[in-house]
Amino acid sequence: MAEIKYYSEEGLQKLKDELHHLISVERPAAAAAIAEARDKGDLSENAEYDAAKEAQGHLEARISKLQDLVANARLLDESKIDISKVLLLSKISIRNIKNNMKQTYTIVPESEANLKEAKISVTSPFAQAFLGKRAGDKVDVVVPAGKMQFEILSVER
Repeated sequence: MAEIKYYSEEGLQKLKDELHHLISVERPAAAAAIAEARDKGDLSENAEYDAAKEAQGHLEARISKLQDLVANARLLDESKIDISKVLLLSKISIRNIKNNMKQTYTIVPESEANLKEAKISVTSPFAQAFLGKRAGDKVDVVVPAGKMQFEILSVER
């Protein structure tokens, strides 16, 4: 049985867009590459044909995986999320108490984590330290360099 995963509306749409692109653009391109390689003659010694078939196999595996993900995806209802405390899809502003540096992160499902976009996985130890806390709370986070203390400045949805 496939695992159910939760997504934000944006995250689920990205999955659907990638699946659509793979099916409507990549799949026909892979078939054309196989046909072109096949037209070049003897298939028993045709490395180009073998490579095209292997690429098609990887593509079909990715399509199948995405189809399973989309079929078993559950959309998070952001309107029902309690914004008084830090939960999944919360946008938190925090301040490092030691150096006064401020940061803002959004806590997202693991599949949507992207540090460049300041989206951290709900399963990460960093995010786990903040879950259930409220604005004004001080939070100790254990990091490889030791323990850091943060203050939650705000919690938004």
